[in-house]
Order: sequence, then structure tokens, then C-alpha cells
Amino acid sequence: MDLSAKTLVVVTGPTASGKTALAVALAEHYGTEIISADSRQLYRDIPIGTAAPTPEERGRAFHHLVGILGLDAYYSAARFEEDALAILRTIWQSRDIAVVCGGSMMYVDALCHGIDEMPTVSDSVRAYVLSLLDAHGLEGVLAQLQIVDPDYYAEVDRANTRRVVHALEVSLEAGVPFSSLRTGRSRSRDFRILKFAISRDRADLFDRINRRVDAMIADGLEDEAVRAASRGDFNSLNTVGYKELAAMRRGEMDRPTAIARIAKNTRVYAKKQLTWLKRDPDVIWLCPDTAFADAVRMIDSK
Repeated sequence: MDLSAKTLVVVTGPTASGKTALAVALAEHYGTEIISADSRQLYRDIPIGTAAPTPEERGRAFHHLVGILGLDAYYSAARFEEDALAILRTIWQSRDIAVVCGGSMMYVDALCHGIDEMPTVSDSVRAYVLSLLDAHGLEGVLAQLQIVDPDYYAEVDRANTRRVVHALEVSLEAGVPFSSLRTGRSRSRDFRILKFAISRDRADLFDRINRRVDAMIADGLEDEAVRAASRGDFNSLNTVGYKELAAMRRGEMDRPTAIARIAKNTRVYAKKQLTWLKRDPDVIWLCPDTAFADAVRMIDSK
């Protein structure tokens, strides 16, 4: 297959910026399919809190990697790279364009630029680290990470449980520090990549986030969070929305405070996404009012 004739359209950006609507419109226009690059939409049973594509949106364009995992399943950016590339090869057998949509920036980078090869974490190592997390909390995992990989400990977001746990798992499995395995080398792709994001001023974006949170609550997020939590205390639920509602159920905050905290933490997450994106020179920022037309024009230009 000549991949030089193929185009990967990436629709990324901060949460609530309008990624899904644009991606669905583009996939529908080109008669193609969408690969989700969202690390939480992978999981079944939590579609409200993860803003998963609706049945109507999935009817307009087929979505890969949405709702395919149980809440207890492990997934990583390395596995996403492998899975997404395999899906792309299938899509490109009959189409020249494929769409990727999502705001999990490590997943997007893994697909566009490649990711360093890491050892597969064994069940025994994963069980040990999870037992450490259960017994001593995130501080216990951080304490051990500081011992085995002080360099990564110094730079990691220490509130990001998933990254801290993954770094310790890889360090223990490999027998060398996680940081020593990260080369930072970009892998070239044989296909054309166009990476789009919708540019919104901060007030507009934050208003959209606030309204989305209200809509999630109205759609039944609280009941969804209770059902998910009844299945176990999984890392997949260490996510904005589910964390705050769990704190509410423990009596640590009242309902209005929990809802306000969800909106606040979502806005914080959006700011982190924007910071990441602004470091990426390949992102093409689109005006909300003309995003679809501008994207089509650039996709069609060879």
C-alpha cells in the first residue's frame, strides 16, 4: 500500500472545543471512519462523564476505540499507537482519508510521531504497584518512584496517578529508570498528517465547559458514577467528574460544591491541553465559524 497517497486528519484541542462535531462532519463528508484518541472514551459504562460520541454521532460516522474496554482494563499510549496504526491500514484499503479525534495529547503524539518502545508490564508487577497504591495511596507510589527514578520524579505531574503508576511499573519491569528509556526521537510517518484544533477565546471555552458539566449532570452523570464505582476502585475512574462525585459520596463536599469542582477541574484540564498544543508547531488553528470549510479546503489541497 502506498501510504504517501493517504491523509490522516487529526482533530484535537481542549475539552468542549467542538472536536467531535467537526470530526463527524469531516468523516461524513469524506465517507470515512473515526479513530478516537481519548484515553477515557475507551472504557464502557462511562459515556456521560467522558463525553463519548452519541449514538447519533456514531451513526453518522463509525468510531473505533470507543467503549471497548472494561473499567478494570489497562491501556497505554504505546498500545494506542499500535492499535491505531493497524486500524488505519484497514481504513486505507478502501479510502484515502481517515480521521482521528481526541484530546489525549500523549495518544495524538504517539500516533503522529511515534513513542519510545517500553517493556510490556507483567501482571505481577502491575498487581504489586496497584497494591502499593491501595495500601499507601499515591504518596506511597511517588516515594518508590523517587527511589528508582529520581529524574522522572522531579518532572512528573505528581497529581497524575496514571503517569506516576505507569512510570513505576515500567521502571520495575525494565530494571532501569523509566526516564532512561525515553529517547524523545520522533518517528517519521509515510502518510500525510493534517492536525486541526478549533480556536476559541478562553471565556467562550470556559462557558462551553460549564454548560457541558450542567448537561452531564442533567443527563445522569451522578447515577453513572455510582454504577461505575460499584464495580470497583479502578484507575479508569481517576477522572474529572467521577473523582469529585466520589468525594461527595464520602461526605467530603456537598453536591453544589462537587458540581462546581467538576467544572473548575475541567477548566484546569483544558488549560493544560492548550499549553501542550501551543508547543506544537504542526497544529492548524481553525476559526469556529468556518472550521469545517477551512479544514476541507486544506485537506483537498495537495
